[in-house]
Amino acid sequence: MADNRKEQERAELHRTIWNIANDLRGSVDGWDFKQYVLGMLFYRYISENLTDYINRCEHDAGDPIFDYAQLTDSVAEEARADLVQTRGFFILPSELFQNVKKKAAADENLNETLAKVFRSIERSAQGNPSEDNFKGLFDDIDVNSNKLGGTVAKRNERMVKLMSGVGEMRLGDYRDNTIDAFGDAYEFLMGMYASNAGKSGGEFFTPQEVSELLTRIALVGKTEVNKVYDPACGSGSLLLKFAKILGKENVRLGFYGQEINITTYNLCRINMFLHDIDYDKFDIAHGDTLTHPMHGGNEPFEAIVSNPPYSIKWDGDANSLLINDPRFSPAGVLAPKSKADLAFVMHSLSWLATSGTAAIVCFPGVMYRGGAEQKIRKYLIDNNYIDCVIQLPDNLFFGTSIATCIMVLKKSKTENSTLFIDASKECVKVTNSNKLTQKNMDTIINAYTKRADSDHFAMLVPNADIAAQDYNLSVSTYVEQKDTREVIDIGRLNAEIDEIVARAQILRDEIAKIIAEIAVGV
Repeated sequence: MADNRKEQERAELHRTIWNIANDLRGSVDGWDFKQYVLGMLFYRYISENLTDYINRCEHDAGDPIFDYAQLTDSVAEEARADLVQTRGFFILPSELFQNVKKKAAADENLNETLAKVFRSIERSAQGNPSEDNFKGLFDDIDVNSNKLGGTVAKRNERMVKLMSGVGEMRLGDYRDNTIDAFGDAYEFLMGMYASNAGKSGGEFFTPQEVSELLTRIALVGKTEVNKVYDPACGSGSLLLKFAKILGKENVRLGFYGQEINITTYNLCRINMFLHDIDYDKFDIAHGDTLTHPMHGGNEPFEAIVSNPPYSIKWDGDANSLLINDPRFSPAGVLAPKSKADLAFVMHSLSWLATSGTAAIVCFPGVMYRGGAEQKIRKYLIDNNYIDCVIQLPDNLFFGTSIATCIMVLKKSKTENSTLFIDASKECVKVTNSNKLTQKNMDTIINAYTKRADSDHFAMLVPNADIAAQDYNLSVSTYVEQKDTREVIDIGRLNAEIDEIVARAQILRDEIAKIIAEIAVGV
């Protein structure tokens, strides 16, 4: 039932986004259009978020008909300092999305109105602890761009359509949605436009079902965590699954992430706000995690989840400082310069709490390639840091059909062995892609929790046996594939052949008899 509701919500959201795309088709490059929709969606949400917060406070205080959107700016101004302190930002009633939208069609200076509103929201946080979390959030929605139209009138006409479309999205109370509405809108837009102008966006998000699986793995045996961290956080979908599954109050000290792409970094901060994560409960940094990690004073983390970019280039041994970096030095070797995958794994292991769990999506090549990667795997196995390797189905991720894996890390295992799970068939086909259902995820989590052998699905392998296999961590090395070929009973087959031969002989005899009778008659 929940799956049906989720798909209905998702389909409705996609239809609305597609309608907005049709309205603006031909006027805005698809990739840029995505930024406009998400920026406007954020503006709507942040307006509704603040209004809802203020209204609930006033209703609880005994004024059931209070509506912040109806206040004058001068009256609302009196609450600015308090709201900036509690919410991290402030929006005047006249600058709320719903009020600007009402007047948008008649506003000849809509572009200036919106630019002023966006500046006001960012400036409201200046000089306050929330400043870094708001700075530059609207940079990707340039209301004066020629991409929207050659004249102010044309640009405003399209901004009116955009505001109307975003305003008509039936998103309900985002805290009660079964889908992550903003994240799903982001994923759908990426799917629509990733091929535009040769740009690929596959690395910028993780399908929500995969996010949920990683989160559930990291949470086995836990009902709360101190902090959750993603070293390549993209738009934040992995981090936010913890708020969805645990409840944000059970991530006691907050959400931490780092992202190298500036646009995606902005989207991640927006995403935090849209999921009602207060400014003092998240710390999203911009920069290269491998060479310039930004959360060195915040580790260790009790839960780490990540889908880092596959096989990207990094400094590696070209940077003489990295081999002495305490994150990488224990392995005695650095990940290859052309393949940073295991550098992300070593970084995550270094920042993992003793009682914590890290679940990381990995490209399959890192599980079996030789050279430096084999030496890093040797370090991980010999020190008993790998808890489990899970083979996922192919075609789960946008932008690649390759079957990826999940590597699960722990620092305090109770047995010197590693669990291998072949979940390559745990999916359903949806159009041209595969998808994890709730049942598929439950099956994987149950196998991970039980840590017991299961024919053709799971195998608990002593680390000494892995060493004997030259530290090959491919699941297929340890979990035997089920033979789906038809089993043939040779004895029964021979009996059937004998019977066929006997019948054939009878027929021959009958035919010979008939021929003989015909010959006599002639």
